[in-house]
Amino acid sequence: MTQTASTGTASPGTASRVGQGVGESAGRPDATLKVTGEFAYSSDLWLEGMVWGVTLRSPHPSAWIRSIDIGPALAVPGVLAVLTHEDVRGEKFYGLEHKDQPVLAIDQVRYQGEPVALVAAEHPETARRAAAAIVVDYEVREAVTDPRLATEFVRRQPVRVGDTFEAEVVVTGEYEVGMQDQAFLGPESGLAVPAEDGGVDLYIATQWLHVDRDQLAPCLGLPPEKVRLSLAGVGGAFGAREDLSMQVHACMLALRLNRPVKIVYGREESFFGHVHRHPAWMRYEHGATRDGELVYVKAEILLDGGAYCSSSPAVVGNAASLGVGPYEVPNVDIVATGVYTNNPPCGAMRGFGAVQACYAYESQMDQLAAACGLSPVEIRIRNAVSQGSALATGQIIDSPAPLADMLRELAAMPMPPAASADLRDLPGGVSQTTHGEGVRRGVGYGVGIKNICFSEGFDDYSTARVRAELIGGEPHVTVHTAAAEVGQGLVTIQAQIARTELGIDRVTLATADTQVGSAGSSSASRQSYVTGGAVKAACEAVRERFNGLPPALALEKFGPIEETREYRHRPTYPMDPVTGQADSHTQLALCVHRAVVDVDVELGLVKVVELAAVQDVGKMLNPLALEGQIHGGSAQGLGLALMEEIQVRDGQVLNPSFTDYLIPTILDMPPMRLSILENPDPAAPYGLRGAGEPPTLSSTPAIVAAVRDATGVPLTRVPVRPEHLVG
Repeated sequence: MTQTASTGTASPGTASRVGQGVGESAGRPDATLKVTGEFAYSSDLWLEGMVWGVTLRSPHPSAWIRSIDIGPALAVPGVLAVLTHEDVRGEKFYGLEHKDQPVLAIDQVRYQGEPVALVAAEHPETARRAAAAIVVDYEVREAVTDPRLATEFVRRQPVRVGDTFEAEVVVTGEYEVGMQDQAFLGPESGLAVPAEDGGVDLYIATQWLHVDRDQLAPCLGLPPEKVRLSLAGVGGAFGAREDLSMQVHACMLALRLNRPVKIVYGREESFFGHVHRHPAWMRYEHGATRDGELVYVKAEILLDGGAYCSSSPAVVGNAASLGVGPYEVPNVDIVATGVYTNNPPCGAMRGFGAVQACYAYESQMDQLAAACGLSPVEIRIRNAVSQGSALATGQIIDSPAPLADMLRELAAMPMPPAASADLRDLPGGVSQTTHGEGVRRGVGYGVGIKNICFSEGFDDYSTARVRAELIGGEPHVTVHTAAAEVGQGLVTIQAQIARTELGIDRVTLATADTQVGSAGSSSASRQSYVTGGAVKAACEAVRERFNGLPPALALEKFGPIEETREYRHRPTYPMDPVTGQADSHTQLALCVHRAVVDVDVELGLVKVVELAAVQDVGKMLNPLALEGQIHGGSAQGLGLALMEEIQVRDGQVLNPSFTDYLIPTILDMPPMRLSILENPDPAAPYGLRGAGEPPTLSSTPAIVAAVRDATGVPLTRVPVRPEHLVG
């Protein structure tokens, strides 16, 4: 059940509107292939003469490497190559923000699953058997697995403003967020093909083609122009494909053998082959007047970055800058810290630092509401930001932010009907754990604020090349960008923009690759904003060359017209290392959730009955795809609230499978009631506002608040488990 409402207006496209343009629910060009199972994902790649690569990984979270004997692996029939760090041609380290991660372990391993050696063979089973035959002599050492005892810091970022830290009403709380996995269904995979010029062509499922290339080339000892990447079919990402996984390993083997090499991780290996959401430990103190007006917020936020840096510095920055949420607070003292441990590396995941903080500050707002005798909605309305409000960093919200109105609309939405006697509607479902006895209903609210695009002075831009020509006597447009389609619908948006700006129906998207300028990462809810802006700018340049003629006449007169444009959003600035003050973010987005749950208080089983959400998206470019993003983000928030956690004990992952790492299924996701608002951001293309991440923030605290409401148990950790509810 989805209800969609719109308010406000957005500036229209300047060209004539044609079918399937901006604002319409254009169909996805890959939809039928994906539904029928015919879509080619990166794991489906095949080339004549290709061989298979396999990675040997460390079983220990922390150990010295005394020696590696590859002889037994080379003796396995069908094995073509076995590589170690000694075979790395160029630089031996890579990384997103700091080059701290070895291509292959050199003298030590820092987490369970760290790559140690590579094997290539004619058959994947042969490669796996050979990898298992490699003898590595480890000297196991004590692992640092408790981030509270860690001594190496990735980043420490304070946010401080004001000097009044006393209030009439004070509430405190300590909160913990477990390690969530992105749980994409398509495992890491790709195909590396050696080229005649001594370079390599890599067909890969990734989020960021150019940054992959820029990390790969130095390690391979090649100039960037000889490392060419093309996007293969991506089976989900959610942040985990920002970092390298098997890219450099496949290329090393291909260049060594001068043969195409394919690597496909199994599901268990995938859990070790990518970064995860940072676990967090947080202590908050909120002070307010008796009528609920916030006076101050103090917070300590500790994020476990695991063995390597990845994008942890940016995650820390987001947690710090958004650590009080979308509330007006005159006095703030926040310190967010990211540390190194011997746990699995953590990096980007949908919500990116803001998710962890949101769970804590929203739990605090519920505590504060109770202490002040106010409803959870009223306490939030009284402190809600609006256009003109200042964030804790001093940045002014300079576009519409109607949070109070969004909360009122959410609270006014109809409630779902009372639970029926149908077992499918009860906690535990048809397993007959209850027939209604011991079941209590609860209602909870959550509010989140998320930055859109990259922040803190990053040179965030995208490039688009647009070509208009006559094909078969009809106008045709080709759009070429390096933007990764990871399931979010960018393939639709780019074509919609071209149709709107040029008035031409027939639009083809060229394969995303590194033969065009960078489009940046498909993360931070940024691609519609930045790549959309680049496509729009390139189309405008093409249209200008039509000289006012209809497209067909212009192309007949002038021939093919091609333009390339870069698009940059307005500048951002690094946070002050002492005070955290800065205009650090490009754009901010709000989402609010209401959750209704039924809880079996005797068994600790939870059923989410309904989720309702109100989100302001600035301008809907594709309404149906947008609804899908809000549903999907809410599903990942539900997973974090109730079931998803990588269990790590002493640095060892205990549940690297979808048997034991649980994600929401269609039976776990409830009906959703949506209201999508359009209040344009004048600084953004079409007035749009990035929409993919905000629902992941607010859904988690709303669900947990509803469970608290049903049980009376002060829940301070997610995911909530049955033993947290019944002891």
